[in-house]
Amino acid sequence: MTAAQPLHPAMPSNATPKTGGRLLDPGLNLTLRPMQYPAFFEMYRNAIKNTWTVEEVDFSTDVGDLRSKMSAADRHLIQRLVAFFATGDSIVSNNLVLNLYKHVNAPEARMYLSRQLYEEALHVQFYLTLLDTYVPDPAERAKAFAAIDNIPSIQEKAAFCFKWMDSVHQLDRLETREQRRAFLLNLICFAACIEGLFFFAAFAYVYFLRSRGLLHGLAGGTNWVFRDESAHMAFAFEVVKCVRREEPGLFDAQMERDVVTMMEEAVACELRFAEDLLGGGVAGLSVNEMRQYLEYVADQRLGMLELPKRYGAKNPFGFMDLQDVQELANFFERRVSAYQVGVVGEVTFDAAF
Repeated sequence: MTAAQPLHPAMPSNATPKTGGRLLDPGLNLTLRPMQYPAFFEMYRNAIKNTWTVEEVDFSTDVGDLRSKMSAADRHLIQRLVAFFATGDSIVSNNLVLNLYKHVNAPEARMYLSRQLYEEALHVQFYLTLLDTYVPDPAERAKAFAAIDNIPSIQEKAAFCFKWMDSVHQLDRLETREQRRAFLLNLICFAACIEGLFFFAAFAYVYFLRSRGLLHGLAGGTNWVFRDESAHMAFAFEVVKCVRREEPGLFDAQMERDVVTMMEEAVACELRFAEDLLGGGVAGLSVNEMRQYLEYVADQRLGMLELPKRYGAKNPFGFMDLQDVQELANFFERRVSAYQVGVVGEVTFDAAF
C-alpha cells in the first residue's frame, strides 16, 4: 500500500468523522462531540435505565387460568395472540438491522438503535418463554412458530410487514429524494403501523383479559414490553421530526397520501386479525369495539406525524385509560431494589392508546 492509498478504499468519502450534515446523508458519521442530536443520546440513556429480564415475569397463576377459568373462545384468542407474538418482534429486529441502522447517520442515534435491538431480542425471549409455558405440547408450539405460513390472518399481517421491508432492502445509500422517501415510509410503517398499531392492539387484548382477572403474568410482562415499544415509537418519530426539519420538501402531499393509505391498510389487516381472534364470541369484547379502538389508535399515530385524523374515533376501552398505574409503581420499586437502576423524570402514556 502506498502513502497515497486510503486506509479503507471501499468506505465512501463522506464516511469520515464530521460535525455537520443531515440525518439521512449517506456515510458513517462517527463524531459524538459536538453532539448534533442530543435527544437520541438521552433516549439511549433512558432505555438503559429501563432494564428488565424475562426471569422476573411470574407465570405461576396463568397456567391455572388457562385450564380452568377461560372459555374455548378465550383460549382461541390467546393462542392466536401468542402465535403472532412468536414472530412479530423478530420481523421488527430484521428490519432494524437490515434497513434502518445503516441509514440513520448519527452515532447517538445508532447507539439507541443498538439498544433497541437488544430489547427486541428480549421481547423474543419473553414470547418464547410465554409459548413454552402456555403451549407445553411441542407439536402445537411448532404450529405457533409457523403461524405466518399457516394462519391466514397472521400471514396477511406478515405480508404487510415484508412489503415495506422489501421496499428499501436493496438501498445501500440514500442518494436521491425518492430513496429518502422510501426509507421514511419504511420507518413510519414500522413505528406507526407495526409497533404502534399491531402491537398496541395485541396489548389491548392482554389488558382486556387482565380486566377480567386473567393472565396476570402475561400482563405484567406486557407492561415492560409496552414501555419499550412506546420508547421505540418515540425514537422513530423523533427521527421523522428531525428529517422533516432538515428536508421539508420530502413531506409533500404525496407523502401524506402514502402514509394515510399505509395506515388504512394496517387497520384493515388488524381488523381481519380481530375477526379471527374474536370469531368464537369472547364475552365482553366485540369486533366493532376493536374496530373503533384501531381507528382511535390510527388517529393518534397520524397526529404524532402531524397529519390530520382520518377516523375521528374515540377510545372504547375504559380498561385502557388507567392501565399500568399500579404496575408502574411496582416497576420502579423492582428496578431500584433489584438493580439499583431508577427511572428519573416524568413518565406519561398520553397518545399511546
